[in-house]
Amino acid sequence: MILHLDMDAFFAAVEKLDNPALAGKCVVVGSDSPRAVVAAASYEARRFGVRSAMPVYQARRLCPQVVVVPPRHRRYKEISEKVMSCLRSFSPLVEQVSIDEAFVDITGCGRLYGEPARMARRIKAAISDRTGLTCSVGIAPCKFLAKIASDLRKPDGLTVIEPARVEAFIARLPVSRVPGVGARARRRLEQMGIETLGQVRHWPPEALEKRLGSFGLRLAMFSRGRDDRPVRPCRPVKSISREKTLAEDTRDKTVLQQYLLEQAQAVARSLRSKGLRAARVYIKLKSGDFRQYSRQCRLDRPCQSANRLYRAALGLLEQFGDLPLTRLIGLGAAGLGPESLPRQDSLFDRGDHLDCRWEKLEQAADTVSRRFGRDLVKPATLAGPPEDL
Repeated sequence: MILHLDMDAFFAAVEKLDNPALAGKCVVVGSDSPRAVVAAASYEARRFGVRSAMPVYQARRLCPQVVVVPPRHRRYKEISEKVMSCLRSFSPLVEQVSIDEAFVDITGCGRLYGEPARMARRIKAAISDRTGLTCSVGIAPCKFLAKIASDLRKPDGLTVIEPARVEAFIARLPVSRVPGVGARARRRLEQMGIETLGQVRHWPPEALEKRLGSFGLRLAMFSRGRDDRPVRPCRPVKSISREKTLAEDTRDKTVLQQYLLEQAQAVARSLRSKGLRAARVYIKLKSGDFRQYSRQCRLDRPCQSANRLYRAALGLLEQFGDLPLTRLIGLGAAGLGPESLPRQDSLFDRGDHLDCRWEKLEQAADTVSRRFGRDLVKPATLAGPPEDL
């Protein structure tokens, strides 16, 4: 049996915990700038239609009495660590999938903690005692069903799907509730006459793959109650990225380049702190009408240098030609691996020696920053606006 835990309106709940004056109010976590988006919304705000990733100005329009609170990520991380520590006291098999949710393999824990529902109540009580917050829990024989179950009775919910109930549960489950089914997949499934996960069983996996790609095969397995993904306690980092919503839409390449430099510095610093190198770089642009554009490339050699990430990002920016009127820009590093892995030297001088020198320089800057403050050493280009990320 797999347990999925999801904290209730986590960021907003932490703000209410630390500031009792917010109790019962419509709270939104996010910047109060004109271009900000909602990072989290309390359940009181959600009743007015406010949702995460919604522009803050739209949240104010839907809910005029909303209280906008700036995010405090260090505080959220502190509470998250307490939650995960609590989960590990019940089972060593804990897979954290985000700051506020995790899977726990509770197979064989019955002799210690009782039946799944009883164990879930003990976990919920322990987290409440440790943090003062509520969470919702779903338990099922596999991951995807456990995640769906945790969302059924929010907030402070508990749902258990016993093995004997799986087939009946799947038969009437709307496909819109299946993780990974977005708006596009939902439209295609509707065109196929599929409204519930149970109806997916009537389609051959090959036909689903033709219509939905590789996700079609996964959906075919889900429709039969199959999800063989284990709970992995050490979940590898797949990518590291930074992005910024701009104060004003722009096509000015110089402004976008400066943001990319700032983001390259932040991503490279994170790579070095985690002992990782990146083999791929990607950039993302979002236009004023919320269309998203992206480009990516593979590096000649994995790196953790901001200079190398930035040079690659500049090349990707050039690939756009005429830039869209941009409201958001982001830079990310993927294809991550440990820095200790041996690297193949080039037979020809393609700037590899210079890259190594940049990495050593940036590592030295890290040492200075840890001792005297992060903003003490940075590229001269970043000494002025735009504002720090």
